[in-house]
Amino acid sequence: MRDETARQPGSERPATVPTALERWYHVPVLAALLAFMLWTRTRAYDRFVRADGTIVLDGVDPWYHYRTTLYTVVNWPWSMPYEVWSGHPFGTHVDHFGTLFDLLIATAALVVGLGDPSLATVNVVFVLAPAVFGALVGVPTYLLGERLGGRLGGLSSVALLALFPGTFLRRSLVGFTDHHVAETLFMAIAVLAYVVALRAAEAHEPSYEQVVRRDLDGLRTPLTCSLLAGFAVALYVWTWPSAVLLVGVLGLFFAVALTASVLVGDDPEGVALVGVVSLGFAGLLVLPTTSVWGFAGSTTQSLLQPTLAFAVALGCAFMAWLGRQWERRGIAKAFYPVAIVAIGVVAFGVTASALPNLVDTLTTNLSRVVPIGATESTLTVSEAQPPDDAVDRMVDEYGLAFFTAVAALVLMIGEYVLDPRRRSEYLLVVIWAAFVTSMALTQIRFNYYLAVVVAVCNARLIGLVFRIDRSILPDPRALRGAHLTLLVALLFVFFAPLVPLIGPVPSTTVVEAGQATGPNDNAIRWEGSNAWLEMNSPAPGAWGGADNEDELAYYGTYDVPEDRDFAYPEGSYGVMSWWDYGHLITVQAERIPHSNPFQQNASSAAAFLTADSEQRAELVLEALPVARGGDPLYTRSDEELAALADERTAQQENEEVRYVMIDDEMAGFKFGAITTYAGGGNGPYASYREVETREGEIIRAPARNQAYADTTLSRLYYDDADGMERYRLVHESDGTTRFASVAVSRNDGESWQSRRINRELTPSVERSISRLREDPNVDVAVYDERETSSVKTYERVEGARLTGSVDAPEGSIVTAEVELTAEGTGRTFTYTQTARVDEDGEFAMRVPYATEEDRSVEEGYTDSDVAADGPYEIRVDATDTSEAGSEDESVGTAEVPESAIYDGETVGI
Repeated sequence: MRDETARQPGSERPATVPTALERWYHVPVLAALLAFMLWTRTRAYDRFVRADGTIVLDGVDPWYHYRTTLYTVVNWPWSMPYEVWSGHPFGTHVDHFGTLFDLLIATAALVVGLGDPSLATVNVVFVLAPAVFGALVGVPTYLLGERLGGRLGGLSSVALLALFPGTFLRRSLVGFTDHHVAETLFMAIAVLAYVVALRAAEAHEPSYEQVVRRDLDGLRTPLTCSLLAGFAVALYVWTWPSAVLLVGVLGLFFAVALTASVLVGDDPEGVALVGVVSLGFAGLLVLPTTSVWGFAGSTTQSLLQPTLAFAVALGCAFMAWLGRQWERRGIAKAFYPVAIVAIGVVAFGVTASALPNLVDTLTTNLSRVVPIGATESTLTVSEAQPPDDAVDRMVDEYGLAFFTAVAALVLMIGEYVLDPRRRSEYLLVVIWAAFVTSMALTQIRFNYYLAVVVAVCNARLIGLVFRIDRSILPDPRALRGAHLTLLVALLFVFFAPLVPLIGPVPSTTVVEAGQATGPNDNAIRWEGSNAWLEMNSPAPGAWGGADNEDELAYYGTYDVPEDRDFAYPEGSYGVMSWWDYGHLITVQAERIPHSNPFQQNASSAAAFLTADSEQRAELVLEALPVARGGDPLYTRSDEELAALADERTAQQENEEVRYVMIDDEMAGFKFGAITTYAGGGNGPYASYREVETREGEIIRAPARNQAYADTTLSRLYYDDADGMERYRLVHESDGTTRFASVAVSRNDGESWQSRRINRELTPSVERSISRLREDPNVDVAVYDERETSSVKTYERVEGARLTGSVDAPEGSIVTAEVELTAEGTGRTFTYTQTARVDEDGEFAMRVPYATEEDRSVEEGYTDSDVAADGPYEIRVDATDTSEAGSEDESVGTAEVPESAIYDGETVGI
């Protein structure tokens, strides 16, 4: 019988098992690594998707991505041109949201939902999206690693990426649906595309003469690869407008690479072709998506992105042309870099004179990615802070792999300089790695980029050490004992610290971190209050009985106003809170916050919260619509604020703030950030007071002072608006928060140092206090303890004018009190207001709480959760002052209907 497997003339040799293993072993290994990455990132799925299909998310920005994704599902494939549901009374432009990232998630939801997905379907896709993006980052990481260090290097780089337990993992966990993980994916793809394009240029050596001859056959491969590289850059910019930073990195690379080529006598035209074609194409692609025809900040799709891309493309063409002129004229090559630097300085000077906004934008954004200093307001954002200890941070993020990556970079620099082939992709990786490292040392969040850099550089180290290629890898007998020993040792150094088996080690493993993640605490704490606001307040456009809801459709599309100041219709209103909570208010309450996590209006919110009187707080709110772009409100005197308020148009007078929401963190540890945005710091709000230690000693310890108690924030949060005229508590959350100040002794009790001032007693703080109390070397004082609801919602009303006459001397104090109950929590409290008797025996005061409900949500008002237990009790103190021991005389009661507090009506006793 004839052997059917026998080789026939002209037929291919049957693939043997070793041959198949050689060709395809990386595929199942890579698939397993990607599956592991997806598994570690989705372990906590059940914590984010509830049984009823609703979701909670981790972080703040994911809530706004949720909004833009839902908008895109409704309006596919368009993203919103202008957001009117945030940044009241102006609206806001959100180019760094509603980007390709959200479009891809919305498209996936539409595909899964067969074109008409339910909200539950969208929710599941949205929650899982970061884990999928995170696993996909492994693909370009492998391809980059494979090009630098062979298949084993590529697989090792993915394995490292899969085991890094730090920022990259956290930004790609289920429920953390933010653009960071998509940034990482598309940056890696863009760098990979340039590595491929540069290698194609080196292999085919394109020249200017081929371009002139239109030699498409000879140019096809480098042109195609260059166009793909430009497309990859555009994808990155469409995902995050600040991705223009990669154009700057590429500009530096091309400047160095082309200069080096001229210095050593290489032809620079191949590398220049890649730069000209790729960045010219990228500029053309991003130009149609420009939303601001000027040079705005890097987070806005403005002329900045295409202009910088075109500038680098032109720079590449110019440097190649100049290099050719240098060669033709026989000028000493050493003068070429001098000429380039001189031309660059002149070009920068001309640009600074002709386009100062462009230069300002570039320098401002450069400070965000290089450690040359950051503003105080930027440093209030935890993810934008530099690491406290850079070495410890790198070890915690990457184990020993960071240091081996540095070694690989040094070796790649040596290779680029010494290897006559001058592999320009090595120089690209080195400059890319250096820049990303600088970013991570400037803002800790950029470690999600650095993870890929560290993984890829280690792939090159494996390739450098072993020179493993296809001729060696499939035959184990070809590996010498020394090779195997070095391989095992190197892989142990890479991976053992990440498992972990030896030190130094990260603080947790990827499996532990993936399981430990959970929803953002603020989102859960605020959920009830935001849900209450949505159900018990009129929709924007319906306040006071207006019928303009349709003009503010939640998924409506609004053109960009010329002055970026949306004309809100009558009946609309804003919600004042700190910027951290703006997205929660937009999404959970479907109401319009004044300030938001874009840090829009953060300064004016701080000016309101730190106002030292109700009068000043009111002036700040009235000046909001006309103070945009001028000096910060916190710098204005009361007279200047009043003048601004008088400048309001009828339209601007309509754009009122109606609600104020305050939580425990604003009153506690976030107060320092609020004072920073208000132009100061904690200093004016801290002093000393006498307290008793656990040993019974009376000491002077740091504490909040009267200036803090006088702030609008404190009067609302702790005092329930007692004594205020225009603010009434309408809801408080079920949960409560305990506060305390903590000080410890130093120098054998001679001095006391603050550990906490008016801070929330979270479990971690409680544990810290317990450890201090157990320390025999320190004495501890815990004081200023108090407890109140975690989140409080206030309504801003006109206030009823309560008047009457009494038989009492001029200057006597009249007091009105009403007992109130927060029905949701059952807590009772007393509101008090006072006034002085005039020469005619009359008094007048303004009060914000009603004793009779006669307005409803359907009529355009609030269904308050706080009710009066009876009428106002009116008393008079017939002495000149209300000193302790004086007797008050009851002079009557007063019923105040809700219509009176809304319309500012007068109520007599």
